[in-house]
Amino acid sequence: MTDDRSGFHYDEAEIHYGKAEVSTYRTYATPLTGLRPIPESSFTGRPNALLAAEIDVQVLGESFLAAYTEGDNSNVVATDTMKNFIHRQSVAFRGSTLEGWLHFLGSQFLATYPQMERLRVSGVQLPFEAAVVPTDERTGERASSAGFGESTVLFHRRADDHEICALELDREGDSVVLRTLRSGRAGLRLIKVTGSAFRSFARDEFTTLPERGDRPLFIHLDIAWRYQDPEIPIEPIADQYVASEQVRDLAGAVFHQFVSLSIQHLVHEIGERMLDRWPQLAEVSLEAQNRLWDTAEIAEGDDRVRVYTDPRPPYGRIGLTLRRNA
Repeated sequence: MTDDRSGFHYDEAEIHYGKAEVSTYRTYATPLTGLRPIPESSFTGRPNALLAAEIDVQVLGESFLAAYTEGDNSNVVATDTMKNFIHRQSVAFRGSTLEGWLHFLGSQFLATYPQMERLRVSGVQLPFEAAVVPTDERTGERASSAGFGESTVLFHRRADDHEICALELDREGDSVVLRTLRSGRAGLRLIKVTGSAFRSFARDEFTTLPERGDRPLFIHLDIAWRYQDPEIPIEPIADQYVASEQVRDLAGAVFHQFVSLSIQHLVHEIGERMLDRWPQLAEVSLEAQNRLWDTAEIAEGDDRVRVYTDPRPPYGRIGLTLRRNA
């Protein structure tokens, strides 16, 4: 293609546009039930009285190229329209998972707008947790033996780890095809005060880090996974669905139990445990950051009693992807 004003030639263009961070709070979605329990987690489902996410949508296709080259917007679906579409269609969603929600929205976009050839949809959970309140049989709260239970109407917003998902949909004739789907749990912040080590690493004239036979370890951790059958989380197939809450709990259990010799050692153990627990997974990816605190003070007479402070901005990054043989 040629730009007549400059004489510049290019052979191919790829475009995308869309709406980002569409905050969407859906009340009384279908409860998530029927999950297979795992030894590392007490999570077996959620009522989904409040299902919330920031949703991004990106549309792709040559139908929109004229808007870039000629300023012709006749095929362009305004991003404000996309925001309204997400909200309207979310009322009709009958599923119980973030993956199913995003798939439903993407499918509705493609069914409604034929000029959209492909679609990327992603979501970041906005986590809310049921408040623990005194049990009152008149309110129907879930009771515990201590006289307290989870409220069915009151929730508090959490600002820690959360579920994520990204998928891509395409057309194949008159059908919508799920090309890729990646689920995850992001934003874990885990500190273990003892039971981790880092020693016997390569040393040279640039090395100042001391060896540690036992140390506290503070990590930031994001975990993602792909299913062998990406359709599993859409409906979902409950006894094969991998809930991100279970993944969070498994990572914490491994960190608690395992005496690691490095962060690399730790994330490998978590990844292996995930593939062992869930044979329906094809791939597990872990991204960790070493955020270990600096020691500020040590108590006289008891080496365990210490005061720490946040370290300088540079931090270590550790990544690992484990794939199951096809």
